[in-house]
Amino acid sequence: MVKAYPDEFRRDVIAVARKGETSVRQVAKDFGVSESCLARWLRLADRDDGVPAAASPSVKAIEQAELRDAQKRIRLLEQENEILRRAAAYFAQSQLPK
Repeated sequence: MVKAYPDEFRRDVIAVARKGETSVRQVAKDFGVSESCLARWLRLADRDDGVPAAASPSVKAIEQAELRDAQKRIRLLEQENEILRRAAAYFAQSQLPK
């Protein structure tokens, strides 16, 4: 059964999501709604407010930007991990009995 949310709750969630201070995913998680539900609410609110589709950043574009940032961070962390692994191997060689 579909869970119905009060209109006031929807308006509050949409207002927080439109501020853009946090990701749509985080806003949905904080308010206990699904991302797809929030995305639908945002689309409907944009349509009702007369905002053209191209003027509002799409959820997909925002998520793609977040994904790019996360992938950059992962690459950096993998490089740091490799450096630490090699350093540990180098120092471990000096500790071997002769």
